[in-house]
Amino acid sequence: MYIVTVDTDLCQGCGDCVENCSVEGLSLVEEDGKKIAMYTGDPNDCIGCLSCEASCPEGAITVTEY
Repeated sequence: MYIVTVDTDLCQGCGDCVENCSVEGLSLVEEDGKKIAMYTGDPNDCIGCLSCEASCPEGAITVTEY
């Protein structure tokens, strides 16, 4: 199982991670008037491919094995 963590201070809401997630687990959501990425899918669906982490230009996403 993998945990996808998004640093909301670094996330710019560009959506690159959303486009690159092969299991469609990430979405852009609005929080405090700012769009940010968030893992909204089933936590068991993440396959740990790291494409979201690699595609983030801000380095806001971390994927860790649990």
